[in-house]
Amino acid sequence: MSDVSRAFKRLLVGRAIRSDRLGETLLPKRIALPVFASDALSSVAYAPDEIFLTLAIAGGSMVAFHSWEIGLAVVLVMVVVVMSYRQNVHAYPSGGGDYEVATVNIGPKAGVTVASALLVDYVLTVAVSVSSGVQNAAAAFPFVRGHEVWVALALVVLLTAMNLRGVRESGTAFAIPTYAFMIGIIGMAVWGNVRAAMGTLPPAPSAGFELRPEPGYEALTGVAFAFLLLRAFSSGCAALTGVEAISNGVPAFRKPKSKNASTTLVMMGSISVIMLLSIIGLARRTGVQFAEDPATQLYQDGVPVGAGYVQETIIGQLATTVFDGFPVGVLFIAIVTGIILILAANTAFNGFPVLASVLAKDGFLPRQLSQRGDRLAYSNGILILASAAMLLIFVYDAEVTKLIQLYIVGVFVSFTVSQIGMVRHWNRHLADTNEPKERARMMRSRAINAVGATMSGTVLLVVLATKFMRGAGFAILAMVFLFFLMLAIDKHYRRVSEELELSADGRAERALPSHVHAVVLVSKLHKPTMRALAYARACRPSVLEAVTVAVEPEKSDELLAEWDRLQVPVPLKMLDSPYREITRPIIDYVRSIRSSNPRDVVTVYVPEYVVGHWWEHVLHNQSALRLKAALLFTPGVMVVSVPWQLRSSEGAEEWVIGGQAAPSSVRGPGRGRA
Repeated sequence: MSDVSRAFKRLLVGRAIRSDRLGETLLPKRIALPVFASDALSSVAYAPDEIFLTLAIAGGSMVAFHSWEIGLAVVLVMVVVVMSYRQNVHAYPSGGGDYEVATVNIGPKAGVTVASALLVDYVLTVAVSVSSGVQNAAAAFPFVRGHEVWVALALVVLLTAMNLRGVRESGTAFAIPTYAFMIGIIGMAVWGNVRAAMGTLPPAPSAGFELRPEPGYEALTGVAFAFLLLRAFSSGCAALTGVEAISNGVPAFRKPKSKNASTTLVMMGSISVIMLLSIIGLARRTGVQFAEDPATQLYQDGVPVGAGYVQETIIGQLATTVFDGFPVGVLFIAIVTGIILILAANTAFNGFPVLASVLAKDGFLPRQLSQRGDRLAYSNGILILASAAMLLIFVYDAEVTKLIQLYIVGVFVSFTVSQIGMVRHWNRHLADTNEPKERARMMRSRAINAVGATMSGTVLLVVLATKFMRGAGFAILAMVFLFFLMLAIDKHYRRVSEELELSADGRAERALPSHVHAVVLVSKLHKPTMRALAYARACRPSVLEAVTVAVEPEKSDELLAEWDRLQVPVPLKMLDSPYREITRPIIDYVRSIRSSNPRDVVTVYVPEYVVGHWWEHVLHNQSALRLKAALLFTPGVMVVSVPWQLRSSEGAEEWVIGGQAAPSSVRGPGRGRA
C-alpha cells in the first residue's frame, strides 16, 4: 500500500486501534440507543403513512374509523415482541441473537433460515431507509430531484465510511440527530395536544379535502373488507423493523451487557409506541387526508385537486399544522425526519456485520467475515452490506414504493422462529429445574415467548398473504438462495476439515519422503537464475538439475554455450517443444519424475524479479505465473519462488498486512516474472 493510499485510508477510517483496546469501543446506553434503535424509531416517519395510504383506498371514512385500530394492533404486536426479545437478550447475550436461539433450540437449519432472513432484511433496511430519506430531501431541495439514485449511493458510501471508523465513533456522530428526531416528534405531539386542549389547534392543510375511494372499493364488506384491514396492518408492522438489532448487538454494550441491552430495548419500544400513537392521534385530530393517488382521490368542492397538488407526508402536514406561524419548527421537523430516515440504515450497519461474523465463525459464511478491521469493526461485513444495498438502490431506482414491498418479511421470519426456539429453551430448562421460584420465572418467560411466537407467526402469514404478489416473493427467493449458499459453504468447510484431519497417531503425516528431486527453471543465464541455483544447492536436495525449454534453437544453443563457459556445477536438461509451449513440457516432465518415483518429492525453484511499479508487470513475461499456477495442482510438487529485487523496487512501498508493515522477509510491492 503506497504512502498516499495509506494516508487516505487513515483519513477515511482513522488510526488503527490495538486489539487490547476493544473494551474502549463498547457502548453506553445513551450511545447504544441511537446506534441500534434508529431503524425502529425512524419507522414512525413512514409506518403511519403506509397505514393511511392502504386504508385510503376505501375512502376517508375507512381512515377515520379504523386507523386508530390498526395503530393499536401494531402497538400490541410491538409490546409483545419487545417483551419477548428481553428474554432473548438475557438468555443469549453472545450476539448471535435470533440465529443462535434457533440453532441451539431447533437446529442448524432453523438457524440458517433465520440468518438468511435477517441478512436480506438488513440489506433492505439500508436500501429502503436511504431511498426514503433521499425522496424526502428531494421535496425540500429541488436539485436532488432526478438524481435520487446517485445521491442515495453517495449517502451509502458516507455511512460506510462512518461505520468503518468503528461502532463507537459512528454512534457518537449519529446520536445527536437521532435524539433530535425523538425530541422533535414528541415535542410536536405534546404541543399539538396542548393546543387542541386550548382550542387553538387548526385543521391540517388537507382537512378540507374529500377523500373518495378508488373505483371498486366504494362499499367493501366481508372478506374484502377484512383483507384491506390486514393489508393496512401488515404495512403498519414496518414499525417493528429493527427490534431484533439489539439482540444481535449485545456484545457491543458495556457491562453488564444483558442488562444494558434489555434496558435499551425497553426504551426503544416505549419511545416508538409513544411516537407512533402520537402521530396517528394527531393526524386523526387534525383531519389529515392522505391518498396513494391524490390527484384522483382528493376532491375540493366536488372537483379533483389534480396533478398540480403536492401531497406532503403525514409528519410534514402535522408540523405545518402544529407549528403554524413558527416556520423554524416546521423546518426542524423536516430536517430531522430526513436525517433519521437515512441514519436508520446505521442499525443495519451494526447488525449485519456482527451476525455475519457469528455465521463465519460457525462456518456458514467465508472466514474473512469474522475478522475485525483496523478500527475493530467488522470491515468486510460492512463493505458487503453496502455493496448489496447499493445494487438494490441502483436496480430499483431508489424508489421506496418498489423497495417497500420486499420489506419486513425477513424480520418476521426471524421473530417467529426465534420465539419458537425460546419456548423450547424454557421447556428444556424447566425439565432440569425443581426450585419453585425459578420455575415460576421460567414459566412466565415461556408464556411471553409463546404469545410472541403466536403473534409474530400470525403477522408473518398476513404479510405473506398481502405482499407476496406485490414484491415480497423476490425477498423470499433471496432468502432461499442465501439459505442454500450458506449450507454449501458449511459443507465445503466440513469437507476441507475432514481432508486436513491428522490420522489417529500422526505417523503417516510425519513420514519423510524418500528423496527430494530439485528442479531449477531456467529461461536465460542471469543473476536471478544464479541466485535460484545457489539457493537450491544450499538446500542439499537428493537430486538437483536445471531445466529449460527449447523454444528457439539459436537461443538454446547460446544458453548451452554460456552454461559450459561458466562451468555451472548443475546439469542442464533441455526439454523439446515443437509447438513453442513452455508450461506443458515442464508440467509433463515434473509428472514423469513423480510417476517414476511416487515416494519422492519434487521441488521446483522459480526465479523471479521484483519490480517497483504496477505498470512494469505489463512489460515482463508472465510464463512463471502460469507455471506456478499449474504446478500447485500437481500432487507431490513443492514450488519455491526465489526473488531478485530490481533497482526500481528500492524504496518502493511496503506491503501492509493488517495495517502493519510486513516483516522484511515478505516485503515487496509485487513480482515481475523472469
